[in-house]
Amino acid sequence: MAEFDTISKHLIQKYPDDFASFTLGSEDIEVLAVIDTEQYTVEARQTDSLIRVRMGDEEVLVHNEFQTTDSTNPPMPRRMAGYIGRAIEHHGLPIYSNVIYLRPNAGQRDLGYYVQEHLDYEITIRYRVIRLIEIEGERVLESGQSGLIPFTPLMKPPEGMASDVWLHQCIHTARTRPIARSSRADYLAGMVALSELVYASETISDIILKEGIMDILRESSLFQSLTQQSREEAFEEGIEQGIEQGIEQGGRERAIEDLLDVLEIRFDLRQADPLSARISAIEDLQRLKQLHRAAIQVSNLDEFERMLDSTT
Repeated sequence: MAEFDTISKHLIQKYPDDFASFTLGSEDIEVLAVIDTEQYTVEARQTDSLIRVRMGDEEVLVHNEFQTTDSTNPPMPRRMAGYIGRAIEHHGLPIYSNVIYLRPNAGQRDLGYYVQEHLDYEITIRYRVIRLIEIEGERVLESGQSGLIPFTPLMKPPEGMASDVWLHQCIHTARTRPIARSSRADYLAGMVALSELVYASETISDIILKEGIMDILRESSLFQSLTQQSREEAFEEGIEQGIEQGIEQGGRERAIEDLLDVLEIRFDLRQADPLSARISAIEDLQRLKQLHRAAIQVSNLDEFERMLDSTT
């Protein structure tokens, strides 16, 4: 899920007002700051985002946790109890906490609370469960909230509309809105990558070609930041350590190139395919090595994508 975390955090940093008003259900707010949770959270897991907001005369925190699948180890209620407790301890502010499930089948069993009852002691922590498939996507498109537009393909399409037609409408609407080209590039890049969670790569690629957006995708600051990060990490890896068995030179960048080469040779994976962008956003070198071995062994591209999802 690392690549989707990167996209979500990037969009929240750029459009905090959209996410705060969406989760709180109110536009009568003032965003004060987006808090870097890595500055104070020393545990292995970190919250996806904290936004400090003024509601009326009160300052509060909005916490958004993005999930592609159900969390089982530990269960999501226990994870959320930990996140919320640490945020309250550190900031001492009221917190509005949300889990945003990206895949259509995720979050169905999440009741939105953690309860501990033992002897005479009781602990109850509640949070809001947001399943994007239950959100009316067309309303979000019409609202013009740029930060949320990349997520619309994962939302509920209009009644009776085929899924591929809905994806095309989302991408077309994003491409044609009268806003700055740089902003459009960012949420188009985010939209294409997030769409991989639901739609077939071939469907996404065909729409990219029909809409003629490959050039603007390359202009995206989100795409560029991921690419630059990839180059920097590859350089550092090349200095600090050798990478064994064919990916020794160039570190992470070479590992990505080798993996994409295997997929191109075996399954004719195109450069414009959104799956290529997902692979390029992976930060963990060990995971890339595992995926490289999987790409050699699997029998088709669908099987590889399932393997990719299972290692998030």
